[in-house]
Amino acid sequence: MSGVSPPAAVPDTAPLDAEAFRRESNVSRETLARLEIYAALLRRWQNAINLVGPATLDDIWRRHFLDSWQVLPLAPPGAHRWADLGSGAGFPGMVLAILGVPEMHLVESDGRKCAFLGEVARETGTKVQIHRARIETLAPLAADIITARALAPLERLLLWSHRHAAPGATCLFLKGREVERELTLASESWTLQLRRHPSRSDPAGIVLEVKGLHRV
Repeated sequence: MSGVSPPAAVPDTAPLDAEAFRRESNVSRETLARLEIYAALLRRWQNAINLVGPATLDDIWRRHFLDSWQVLPLAPPGAHRWADLGSGAGFPGMVLAILGVPEMHLVESDGRKCAFLGEVARETGTKVQIHRARIETLAPLAADIITARALAPLERLLLWSHRHAAPGATCLFLKGREVERELTLASESWTLQLRRHPSRSDPAGIVLEVKGLHRV
């Protein structure tokens, strides 16, 4: 396991607004408007369903939208089918779909969260496939790219990803402070090619890029 991207600038800790997000991500005004609809829906539904940590609502554009967007530039050219495991409120999968991912599969077992994802898709005019199912029992998706955020320890993520990955697939996992310990444990059961990309949204976070996944 090797490969480290050049260090990114430490993100500013002040809340990010929509315009600052647009400058950082260079998305179009039309895309920004769709994300603003998403943000409004998230705030509205949060009153009834615990979709995200309440403290993150004051910094949606950094903690959720920028955090999700940063995955997109890491995707290999030609990737078509994506699978977002444990989508929850749609991060990063729904954001990536709004940003133009060709085919996005959102996998979520909670029916209320699936209802929220469906509402976001309708209100923003975004084409996604929502699977209300457990990751380990859903028929294999044969995805070119697999994403997940704050879902499970790495060893379990790799097991699920192995089930749903197409040959030569890339996994892009948003991980936090425990990642090195998780990597040590995962290396006992898996061989893989790894790159660590410093997070654009969280000084303590990284994006793990995993390829060549095989069971030991």
